[in-house]
Amino acid sequence: MSRDISADIQRIKLFQTEPHACSYLPGRDSTTAFVDPQMSVDPELYEHLSRLGFRRSGSYLYTPMCSTCNACVPARVPVAQFRPARAQKRCLKRNVDVKIEPCDSIDVEKHYPLYAKYINQRHTGGDMYPPTKLQFEQFLGEAWECTQYLEFYLDDELIGCAVVDVLPDSLSAIYTYFDPAHDRRGLGNLAVLLQIQMAAKMDKHYLYLGYWIEDCQKMNYKKQYQPIELLQENSWHLSK
Repeated sequence: MSRDISADIQRIKLFQTEPHACSYLPGRDSTTAFVDPQMSVDPELYEHLSRLGFRRSGSYLYTPMCSTCNACVPARVPVAQFRPARAQKRCLKRNVDVKIEPCDSIDVEKHYPLYAKYINQRHTGGDMYPPTKLQFEQFLGEAWECTQYLEFYLDDELIGCAVVDVLPDSLSAIYTYFDPAHDRRGLGNLAVLLQIQMAAKMDKHYLYLGYWIEDCQKMNYKKQYQPIELLQENSWHLSK
């Protein structure tokens, strides 16, 4: 039985950043609102905030709050309705030799070189470039009580990791990093598909994928997972 979170909702304080350069759309400014980091957030409250479009990054729960732009649209997959497309089935088949090891924590010394290689080769224009070990520890290494890591192994080599938060009614895909040398395997795609399978096995209703941004190539891929729901005008709608 879920607890009553109405009192917690009334106590939520939001802080807002100053406008800064948007890392997704060139030439635009971005403003972010985040929940007071001193507030205790349990899985039930986290779930509620996810329904409102909030995401977790490290120790912060945040949402875009840009005055002149609404390009960042929260997206989630209704798990029971999802049917993999042909290309997604091929991705699963292509990676049958990848072993998945779930764990509650990770060895930073083992994972950081993989993360750094991924950022250095795939995301040189983003907020996380250049990578540092401290940044990695703060962003992904400090697990919440609901956090799971899905480690990807090929033979005995760590080739990827998906970070996911397990909430009462859903999973929230936090981040995935992998060895770009295995780019043909589609490990980012595999990570989403495995999290959808994981959500189904756990009887969760949704997998939250973060923000869909139509005009940003690295963020518009999320519509590949159909059906998908988008949070627009304060309500969730199926979208194609």
